[in-house]
Amino acid sequence: MTRMHNLFDLQGHVALVTGGNGGLGLAMAKGLVKCGAAVAIWGRNADKNAAAIAELEALGGTARSFVADVTDPASTAAAFADTLAAFGHVDSCFANAGGSGVRGPFDELDRDAWLQTHELNVMSVIDTFQLVVRHWKAIGAGGKLVVTSSVAALLGLPNSAGYCMTKASVTGLVRSLAIELGRSGIQVNAILPGFIETEMSLNTPKAFQDGCRRRAASGSIGQLEDMEGIAVYLASQQSNFMTGQALVLDGGHTIFPL
Repeated sequence: MTRMHNLFDLQGHVALVTGGNGGLGLAMAKGLVKCGAAVAIWGRNADKNAAAIAELEALGGTARSFVADVTDPASTAAAFADTLAAFGHVDSCFANAGGSGVRGPFDELDRDAWLQTHELNVMSVIDTFQLVVRHWKAIGAGGKLVVTSSVAALLGLPNSAGYCMTKASVTGLVRSLAIELGRSGIQVNAILPGFIETEMSLNTPKAFQDGCRRRAASGSIGQLEDMEGIAVYLASQQSNFMTGQALVLDGGHTIFPL
């Protein structure tokens, strides 16, 4: 019997995942190493980084961690230089680091709160992507840029205007970069997860979690494993004709009528 060709073989591929030491980032890293990619993960906590590397290596993968604070351009640049020193090149970049930012009533948030959330969820992506694009242009290569956005880019959340705004901002960035960089062989896409069980999401009120479950067409909330396949697809050559897209992964939450 003829063996089926593995469409998602990532042998020889090097992926960078920011915020890759836990949650959605680690889930994506697991999917990538399962398909043969070597993975560089960035995170601020060295101990958490080491634990994540142990999990990835237990899967048979090649992985290295680098301490990085993506809200600090100098830290980001140093981590990228160390990543290149370790792996020689990067083929895909998953700008996943981010967070809820400062929350509260719109009229009570001061300017610093807005800027803090923007630095965390937008400028960190720009700083990271710029380093990667410069690397690709210098070596004459293409690659894959992926940012973790959120269905909050499409849905309003009370007391979370900064989060919703910044997650919508990066989907606009994706569309612009897809056009600007497409002729250079670079694809740029965003993943918009719905409610997926992470440390951050499970820290929300139970009523909110129950509402997300009711609103999902699937009747369930997402698991971390749901992030693995989409990361592999977007890193692989099978996504070469997909760019500038905001891929919603929410169990049908955003299409539910009630």
